[in-house]
Amino acid sequence: MNRKIKLTIIMWALFFSLNAQTGINIPQMTSCDNLVSNFITTHNIPGASFALAKNGKLVYHRAFGNVNTSGTETTQPYHLFRIASISKPITSIAIMNMVEQNQVTLSDKVFGTDGILENHSFISNANITDVRIYDITVQHLLEHSGGWDRNINCFANPTSPYPYDFSGCDPIVAPLHVTQINGTANPATEEDMIVFLLEKGLDFAPNTNYAYSNIGYLVLGEIIEEISGQPYEQYVKSSLLNQLGICDMHMGKNLLADKAEREVEYIGNGYTTLSSYDTGNFVPWEYGGFNIEAMDAHGGWIATSRDLVNLLLAVDGFSTKPDILSSPTITTMTAPSSNNNNYAKGWAVNSSNNWWHKGALDGTATFFARTSGEYTWAVLLNKREIGANENQFWTDFDALPWNCINGTSSFPTHDLLDIPTINSTNIMFPSINANTLTLTWTNGNGNNRIVVAREGSNIEDFPLDGQAYLANSSFGFGDDLGNNTYVVYNGSGNSVDVSNLQSNMSYSFRIYEYIESLNTGNNALYKLCGGDEQQVTTLTVTSTEDIYEPELLKLYPTVSNELIHLEFPFNLERGSYEILSIAGIPYKKGEFEGKRFTINVSSIENGLYIIHFKTKTGSLLRKKFIKI
Repeated sequence: MNRKIKLTIIMWALFFSLNAQTGINIPQMTSCDNLVSNFITTHNIPGASFALAKNGKLVYHRAFGNVNTSGTETTQPYHLFRIASISKPITSIAIMNMVEQNQVTLSDKVFGTDGILENHSFISNANITDVRIYDITVQHLLEHSGGWDRNINCFANPTSPYPYDFSGCDPIVAPLHVTQINGTANPATEEDMIVFLLEKGLDFAPNTNYAYSNIGYLVLGEIIEEISGQPYEQYVKSSLLNQLGICDMHMGKNLLADKAEREVEYIGNGYTTLSSYDTGNFVPWEYGGFNIEAMDAHGGWIATSRDLVNLLLAVDGFSTKPDILSSPTITTMTAPSSNNNNYAKGWAVNSSNNWWHKGALDGTATFFARTSGEYTWAVLLNKREIGANENQFWTDFDALPWNCINGTSSFPTHDLLDIPTINSTNIMFPSINANTLTLTWTNGNGNNRIVVAREGSNIEDFPLDGQAYLANSSFGFGDDLGNNTYVVYNGSGNSVDVSNLQSNMSYSFRIYEYIESLNTGNNALYKLCGGDEQQVTTLTVTSTEDIYEPELLKLYPTVSNELIHLEFPFNLERGSYEILSIAGIPYKKGEFEGKRFTINVSSIENGLYIIHFKTKTGSLLRKKFIKI
């Protein structure tokens, strides 16, 4: 083959491997695929996830590129991303839900006597010298008019203990300095950040100006906790997300080692800073430099693009899907503020009645929006571009969904949000043998489900939307999701007998509900979160002879702390028994004859045991019991 031709083929293969699209293919929306592929290539973005809804239906849900720095794992639509400041609209929805429930009003004061946080265990101890702080209301915080301006310098030069100085006055960039000033332990907390600015004072009187404030939204998170009595994340999940069946949104973690299941890796721009854990080491901003865990209500969430669209459709004010807030509440939430016509309460807005928010951190760029034309989208990236091309990056990022919409002449009618809201739970193993077991569960609300099994622990491969899977209850013969994760059941029932297992071996099992219908475009849509993963160890075979458990042999009680009784339907001339643990360790042995006999088990340790019976003819029988 011509060397030049061969090189060209390799380059094209590399291009397509880096920009491979995953998710359900939408033939009439290939222009969207091409636009996203071109965008991430132009701006050197490793991975992306894009969900687009039209008239309340999710019509497009695709992923691109890779999730890790090594480029060995392809991004899937099910991957979770840090969403940065898209967390602010989530906090706004939570606050407005409290307003609707008459738990708080927008005019409520936050600090000082009779303020919501008057008795907060940490914040109430702040040394406040700027009395204007006592005028801050819930509405001021939602609208970024509380009085803090992060662009006005407040940090010392250098900003100890960092060997350099920070500009502006946003404490999230300098967590070690915050704890040093506060005299508190590392890593910094949300309360540390708030107290730092409370003691610095305000840059303008509340409600006289607009200045984007991360700390204002941290205060809103504390308000949610103070009023609800629950951690911020728990309240948002229990009061908002759970009723939508959303279980793939969580608080993010600082370190790569602690990332959530199916969370992507973040690729920064090569800059490091001192670890927020005060180790003295320089670490990437995206992994330990920034303290993501102290960003909760202003920038701490991780999510899938589909779940973000699901949430946005539940507050969009349209009738295509039920809203979780009333129409008057939504109108109030999205009304332009008096200090900025283009920002409402946690939402950027414009005169066209479009609402949106963007998010950015090192290793993260995000964008979600709701338009007056009933288009809704979420686009998530695991890198952002900075430097000379930064403005162009954001311009192109903003244009990407619009270009996708304008380039599509015919949209599908399916709804890729029609997934189960409740997954299967309560996995149990009523029967476990050397080479087989019975698995039962409680069904969720899909119309079908698959059971997957893997030797060992930690199932890390997942079913893909739109993919049908062939099951085989003989382990190893069904479809492989990856890394020998086999489908052992696919159907509408609630039990399966799994065979072809190895004795004394651990296996992991998971169940995924799915819906496949005309509304889904006959695509199977799987529920990956909210279920159980269970491990079980098969029994140990201690003899080469056949082992069976005939119904004619009765053992009672099966759970005992002292005596167990055994009964045969006929007299036996002579036989022997041996009690072994499931690992095959012998504990007790003896002989028996006749039809009935009793064994005292009070002297053996608590646990699951097997009694092997050997008759005069050499037949080997087995029964299990539990000693308590």
